[in-house]
Amino acid sequence: MIKVNLEKENNDFKKITIKGHAKYDDFGKDIVCSAASSIVITTVNAILMFDKNAIEHSYNDDTLSIEIKKNDKITSNLINNMINLLKELESNYPKNIKIL
Repeated sequence: MIKVNLEKENNDFKKITIKGHAKYDDFGKDIVCSAASSIVITTVNAILMFDKNAIEHSYNDDTLSIEIKKNDKITSNLINNMINLLKELESNYPKNIKIL
């Protein structure tokens, strides 16, 4: 299962951690992992395109961490959109992705 952990401070997202594998299908064939990866990578790239200092991200041991450094309008809108898309994915595949 993919687990998405959301950390907030003063109503703003501060850190998002994504860990695990959906196990919907084999590695390389898993549509849930593919969808989650596409959503997150597109969001990270879009934020960095607007402001390279808005977030810091790292990938270690099957875990992607995103630290939000600036909560400006563009960054906040993109992060909220990412979370809404992941929640929609969760509603369609509740056995494969969980947002905490």
